[in-house]
Amino acid sequence: MDDEGAGGERETPARRRGQGELEAQVLSVLGEATEPVTAAWVLERLGSGLSYSTVITILTRLHAKQAVTRTGRGRPVLWQPVANEAGLAALRMRSLLDKQRDRDAVLAGFVSVLSADDEELLRSLLAESEPGGGGAPESGPGTGPDGPGGPGAASTDRPEG
Repeated sequence: MDDEGAGGERETPARRRGQGELEAQVLSVLGEATEPVTAAWVLERLGSGLSYSTVITILTRLHAKQAVTRTGRGRPVLWQPVANEAGLAALRMRSLLDKQRDRDAVLAGFVSVLSADDEELLRSLLAESEPGGGGAPESGPGTGPDGPGGPGAASTDRPEG
């Protein structure tokens, strides 16, 4: 049969969420918490007809992306955000960059498509991250000995603060 309800009207199919939309919603809810919370707490505040297992899956994916922390081995497991929505986007960008062989070309291509305002913002942020300006930039695979942070620079996963 087709998708008609009891009254002869077509049922509206559930809207398919965009990639990362649920993750962003979960991060937003976690950001409202004043302390680590349970998945049930997150589910209650989402109020969007999701199942408990879906919320656990989203939290587990966010944990794998290092966007949330998980505390406790037993019950209840408590969750806390490490990154907000912007931080999650940054983690995704870093993950994509880490998968590329030619990081220089990828970064050059990225910068070449930025608007003038975004390019100026990026320059400002990079200047702030220089030694003496708020923390050293990260070095990573493919950056070479003269890459961000220079030779022998310490690499950190996240800036402090």
